[in-house]
Amino acid sequence: MKNLFSNIKGDAFGGITAGIVALPLALAFGVSSGLGPTAGLYGAIFISFFAALFGGTNTQISGPTAPMTAVSMVVIAGIIAVNDGDVSKALPVILTVFLLAGLMQIGLGILGLGKYIRYIPYPVVSGFMTAIGVIILLTQILPSLGYYPKEDAEFVETFKPIAEEVILENILKEEAGEGILVLEDFKETIDRAEKISQADILKESQTLAAKEASGALGAIKALPRALQQINWLELILALGTIFIIYGFKRITKAVPSTLVALIVMSGIAVGFGLDYRPIEEIPSGLPIPNLEIFTSFSISSITPYVFTALTLALLGAIDSLLTSVVADNMTKTKHKPNKELVGQGIGNSIAAVFGGIPGAGATIRTVVNITSGGKTKLSGMIAGIMLLIILLGLGPVASQIPAAVLAGILITVGIGVMDYKGLKAIPFLPRDMKIGPFKMSSEVLIMIVVLLLSTFWNLVYAVGIGLVIASLMFMKKIGDLTAERSDVKPLKEEAWPDEIEFPKNLREEVFIKHLKGPLFFGSTSDFQQLTAQIPDTASWAILRLGRMQYMDQSGLYAMEDMLQELNKKNIQVLFVGLLKQPRYMMENIDIIPDLIPQEHIFQNFKDCMSWIKQNVKDTV
Repeated sequence: MKNLFSNIKGDAFGGITAGIVALPLALAFGVSSGLGPTAGLYGAIFISFFAALFGGTNTQISGPTAPMTAVSMVVIAGIIAVNDGDVSKALPVILTVFLLAGLMQIGLGILGLGKYIRYIPYPVVSGFMTAIGVIILLTQILPSLGYYPKEDAEFVETFKPIAEEVILENILKEEAGEGILVLEDFKETIDRAEKISQADILKESQTLAAKEASGALGAIKALPRALQQINWLELILALGTIFIIYGFKRITKAVPSTLVALIVMSGIAVGFGLDYRPIEEIPSGLPIPNLEIFTSFSISSITPYVFTALTLALLGAIDSLLTSVVADNMTKTKHKPNKELVGQGIGNSIAAVFGGIPGAGATIRTVVNITSGGKTKLSGMIAGIMLLIILLGLGPVASQIPAAVLAGILITVGIGVMDYKGLKAIPFLPRDMKIGPFKMSSEVLIMIVVLLLSTFWNLVYAVGIGLVIASLMFMKKIGDLTAERSDVKPLKEEAWPDEIEFPKNLREEVFIKHLKGPLFFGSTSDFQQLTAQIPDTASWAILRLGRMQYMDQSGLYAMEDMLQELNKKNIQVLFVGLLKQPRYMMENIDIIPDLIPQEHIFQNFKDCMSWIKQNVKDTV
């Protein structure tokens, strides 16, 4: 506790400054997610406070971030669509997914998996981060143009036939659930269908229109209509916001440019009484827990989203720990990765209970905190309290912020979050693979695959596919390198120093093979060629295994097959330098002693050579 208040002045200034920086971003991320500005603020308040209190990085400022919001946006849109476009009906399921993600993060920390996050390949992270930027840019173009698909009457009208089908389908599903035999009691279906009003059809049509125009692909499809119906006031507000954010940075970085843009553009819009579109109303008063998470919980409603929750948990872990590394570099300290994951998980879990969107360690806010004097956990807690005070005191004022201003802020976030370092490196990476007639870098391929799949298909699956491709390519490279190092060559071409004195008269009878790396599934195909390379004159083969540190199941069975084949050819095998793990594997399936008796295993080549001199005769 004493350490917590050891730097109270610096922490207070750092926390307040970070809280002010977080305000426009929290509102913008909340609106972008689909749950509204309040969800963004609640997320920022609770994650910042509790991740700081329980986390393992003293100067970390946490809250909603671009990657977490982009994934949350997909989750939210999907669950709302399943619940007929009704946000209040979908909210308990959405928040349960967020709560589950937080609990999974706590589990990751408790299991000590924090240290393994760093093994995610850079091309996967690079492609994902660039995709996040592209998604945010594309999805914010429509609101910055003042175009909202649900309000485009002509566009909504095209969905009415499908809306009628969906409503009828829902009636049949309800009847099936109630045990009504539709064919025998079709009158009930007709009665329910007659109660469908034009307002019901319009609402369903609006839901379908919004779904069609959601995400990056939807935004591209809707762009031609948006360009025909530009709301010039909204566009000017968005462009003015972008101009101030980039322009004010050139004047000074002491004051956050996003906050300046928010205040100036909102002030102009309100002061001149412009007919702009404000954000959703932010409720006044203290946040209240959403107990429906627990009262209406059902395993069936949450099961389809378990993998999505895990993705959110892993993404939040990566996002937070990368920021922790940045904080370490700036403060010359060392964070505790597993404790940090527990802290982030607690923050996300509590935020979910109160209706907030998930978040992670935020690099810009953390840097602002450190440069403003923050040194202990108190700074992150003060940032959360600062946002709570703003919520309680300025909620009605914040409700007047133009939606286009937040769209402008998010466009700059999208531009900033892209991985330009990875993109600039594309022309210089070695082209180590061929696709048809074209040579390209395997790392570039992974990055592009993740980028395209994340942007136009599914963020969750894109990362999984990227990891699988990266793993397969890594295995192939290691297999190729192992095979290259373990090439089977005649003794006279690659004799090791201790083989120089091997009897010349026995070199035709004895074939020596060096294994210089692990025998695993990536190298078994080359190993299986060994029998074909043993000369016809040989009746003995020495396998030098001192550098074969590891053998997996594929390698084990490849070894067994090879020994059985040599056995059929009456070629006996001697092992030299067999190590502990491979020996354990071979003893488990009785390769030792059934195929290789104990007397044919030697600790070093000198002993083996002595045995050869005594037991092998020159027959050639």
